[in-house]
Amino acid sequence: MSVGTDRPLGPEGKPDSAGEEPGRAGEDRQNPAARDPRGRVGVITKGSLVEGLEMKLDAERNVEDMKAGKFVVIEGDKNDFFSMVTDMRLDATNGEILLHPPERTDELLRQILAGTGTYNIVSLRPMLMMPTAATPGSDDGPRPVKAIPSHFSVVQDAEEGDVSRIFGSEGDDEGRYFSVGSPLDMETPVCVDMVRFAERSNGIFGKTGTGKSFLTRLALCGLIHYDRAVNLIFDMHNEYGWKAMKETAGSNSSFVKGLKQLFGERVAIFSLDPKSTRSRGIQPDHEVYISYDQIAVEDIAPLQDELKLNPTAVESAYLVYALYKDRWLRTLLSLEGPDVEEFANEIGAHPGSLVALHRKLKRLENFPFMVKKGGGDDDCVDRIMQYLDAGINVVLEFGQQTSMLCYLLVANIISRRIHEMYVKKCEKFYATQNPEDQPRQLMITIEEAHKFLNPAAAKQTIFGTIAREMRKYYVSLLVVDQRPSGIDDEVLSQLGTRITALLNDEKDISAVLTGVSGTEGLRSVLASLDSKQQALVLGHAVPMPVVVRTREYGEDFYRFLGAADEAPEVRRARAEKERVALFGAD
Repeated sequence: MSVGTDRPLGPEGKPDSAGEEPGRAGEDRQNPAARDPRGRVGVITKGSLVEGLEMKLDAERNVEDMKAGKFVVIEGDKNDFFSMVTDMRLDATNGEILLHPPERTDELLRQILAGTGTYNIVSLRPMLMMPTAATPGSDDGPRPVKAIPSHFSVVQDAEEGDVSRIFGSEGDDEGRYFSVGSPLDMETPVCVDMVRFAERSNGIFGKTGTGKSFLTRLALCGLIHYDRAVNLIFDMHNEYGWKAMKETAGSNSSFVKGLKQLFGERVAIFSLDPKSTRSRGIQPDHEVYISYDQIAVEDIAPLQDELKLNPTAVESAYLVYALYKDRWLRTLLSLEGPDVEEFANEIGAHPGSLVALHRKLKRLENFPFMVKKGGGDDDCVDRIMQYLDAGINVVLEFGQQTSMLCYLLVANIISRRIHEMYVKKCEKFYATQNPEDQPRQLMITIEEAHKFLNPAAAKQTIFGTIAREMRKYYVSLLVVDQRPSGIDDEVLSQLGTRITALLNDEKDISAVLTGVSGTEGLRSVLASLDSKQQALVLGHAVPMPVVVRTREYGEDFYRFLGAADEAPEVRRARAEKERVALFGAD
């Protein structure tokens, strides 16, 4: 079945029996085989606009073939309704049948009852409607559902034309549509509109082991391939820059390619742990060091839970900053023992709070990337900004520095300063209105997002600010998390597109569906996803929610991106050319 199935038209452009056999009008409803019998699923029997529709499954169809999330099309008189299967149940016309069921060996009686005495009901949620070819305005495209089909409307399996008409295809508009997978039981690509995806902050969710990193790589590949946004990726587990472990079995290779291998000079690897990076056979484009003078109190405040700081300790930090400005942390950590209490009395801080703050912040001295002084030509944030301005995506690897304290601190410091630079760029652009001053759209990818964006931290971290600004300053987020219920509701409501793998916790499912209408059916769909290679995609970048079997991340995908294996000397030559283009010859 495809959208806009030809129907005989009368003189006024309405369905009519003219030109057909006598009595053909209305035959679609009376004869189940009138429209492609191979694709017919059942007929609509009841329902409502708010609660969804119920379909009686045809007796010839096996209920076990109907899966939550399946994509079907309801053929109304004037519109086709693109719908999702959300639930199924078994029913009977007479309760006596259920009290005295046929024996397992009585196949004849079972067949007699099937579809008459016993039948299957499938719950459908219409997501979009589109006028049929016979209806005026049939070229208007899909639109929100504001009506329902009549009783006994035929339900058909969706076909390739239906999927591409709704979600587009990679050949429709060059650089816009990017396939993330295919519907259940189909091989047709489901595409995400990467223009709309880059317009808003987005989220990728799923319980541990469901392939969130794979989904994130897939989304990042789409953004980079079509050059819709430049990306800054805080890579906590070294999964995005170079090779990463394959997340599914059955392949000759245990590893998949990272962004640097796929896109070459369009991706730069920055490393907090250069030794670890080199041990994996990678030469980082830049080694990252952070000075104590680059850390603001705003970078420490979100670490209260991780450092177990009380509010008065943070207030004490502001007192130190008021006197010593950028040197506040270096000054505080230079003190030892009794000197801290004496210093507290001098600045008017609570001695106990300042001592606790001093003791907890001493942990920062254990990080090998922390240095006493920095800035100037070696300022890592300035260097990152140079790459981003040149349209080069940056992957910041943490190597063996995988503590949550390290990740929170570094991501806060760098993102805060990058955001400050973008605000200045935007103010200049708004003042001059010169297209050459327009900043590149930046998307920042963070893992363990609930640590940055929980209700308390979201009001203090730069990430909460970015999420609420709605791209005002050309910066958005790609948040990756296994516990979306830990993220502030206000932040969740700002996420444009959500790609969600399996979630079991009811709180997490409710969080993912924050701000989405008709959530009851989607709850059951989310909870019934396979643990691997399935995801629910919904939001700003897709016309309707859809369950996909995710795209294979392998050789075919590499060829689509134009990534071919290169000799090491070729990679080194390209890297040197890139360095000279950015920073000039030595």
